[in-house]
Amino acid sequence: MAKILLIEDDAGTAVEICLELTRHGHELVHARSGPEGSRMAQIAQPHLMIVDRMLPEDTGLEVVERLRATGCRAPTLILSALSALNDRVDGLRAGGDDYLGKPFALIELVARVEALLRRPANSRETFIHVGPLTLDLLLKQAWRTGRELDLLPKEFEVLAYLARRPGYTVTRSMLLSDVWGYRFEPRSNVVDVLMSKLRRKVDLPDEPMLIKNVRGNGYRLDCPS
Repeated sequence: MAKILLIEDDAGTAVEICLELTRHGHELVHARSGPEGSRMAQIAQPHLMIVDRMLPEDTGLEVVERLRATGCRAPTLILSALSALNDRVDGLRAGGDDYLGKPFALIELVARVEALLRRPANSRETFIHVGPLTLDLLLKQAWRTGRELDLLPKEFEVLAYLARRPGYTVTRSMLLSDVWGYRFEPRSNVVDVLMSKLRRKVDLPDEPMLIKNVRGNGYRLDCPS
């Protein structure tokens, strides 16, 4: 059983959600406004939050941003009638972990709640900041000191893999297994070809080299603070 904080000002929607999640064995705490939800999050310490985007006084996104700033890491599902791509991205960037458009089926809400509760603690990650590099994991974009890097999808995956392990040597076998999904050594130099292209995009001639070739072992991302 999980303690779930629902921040929803529509009484009918709130009753339906509370009844359905209670039927699945969860404990529900209900707040009807942004400020009330912020206070109850600090008091109740919920395992998960469901936050309506359009709330009186404070918007749902403002509530989530404020709680994230105070250290609240509870996985959060944002509900909204605004379901365009940019709206979903805004919700995730504000600190949400999932986004469900209204109207929705209760069976889907329950499934999304259960999926969020299965995630390991502290698993949410939207941006990676390491040295002069910034990676947006939602939009699959990367920048070096403000310069956007024109990366292909697999190049972005490899850079993100390195950025999560700064200062550590990543072997070709690790990249083949974890990025390409190979369980065998292919008869090709696919890793070296991609790394050569990636290094040219990340490291311009007049910039310090960030991606190092560790001869005979693999590659390492060296990012000074």
